[in-house]
Amino acid sequence: MLYSKILVAYDGSEAADKALDTALKLAKLNHYSKLDILHIFNLPTYVIGSSVVIPPVVIETNYLDYSEQVIGKIKEKITDFSNIHIEVRSGAITKEILDYADEIQADLIIIGSRGLSGIGEFVLGSVSHNVVQHAKLPVLVIK
Repeated sequence: MLYSKILVAYDGSEAADKALDTALKLAKLNHYSKLDILHIFNLPTYVIGSSVVIPPVVIETNYLDYSEQVIGKIKEKITDFSNIHIEVRSGAITKEILDYADEIQADLIIIGSRGLSGIGEFVLGSVSHNVVQHAKLPVLVIK
């Protein structure tokens, strides 16, 4: 089956590189395919009692700098941007992936099996697992 609207979630990890490579190959199979590459950064916020603690501007700047590095890494991999759109968003990663897939009416989500989440993955479950569980469209998980 050929997909015409492919969304790949990209965080700069090795698994995300493999997912992007796969997405590029699939997009080339159909001349009319459009590939959307989504990078999401999630600024940590902490709830202490009834207060919400937001990180200082320096931490937000670090996330933005990292996002720029990730976009640079994407641009190094791609030579033709005619059917490719890169989107950067902030928020809850799984929710943003699913919301963006609905927004662009994607017919396939491609995601790496393990990203950069570390201990958070152990505690909360992996992003790829959550996307597979909640997506209303096919999800290709790349190892």
